Amino acid sequence: MAKTAYINARIEPDVKEQAEKVFTAVGISASDAVGLFYRQVVLRQGLPFDVAIPNAATTAALEEIDRGGGEIIHGPTDQLFDELD
Repeated sequence: MAKTAYINARIEPDVKEQAEKVFTAVGISASDAVGLFYRQVVLRQGLPFDVAIPNAATTAALEEIDRGGGEIIHGPTDQLFDELD
């Protein structure tokens, strides 16, 4: 089926740039990514990810990270998986 529908969306330039770097890395265009999103919405009959309001502890942790705080609990993922075995 030919692509004949158009979508206009406004998004912050920084978010657009960061997302397009990811799209390039996986070999798809922004249009392909939007199409994938729409197909997943149809397939799942809802958003293809959880949408939730973070609780107070999560909000505080995210704010701490934004301020440059926080603590690294684990090193590289290889090390984490080794510890789990």
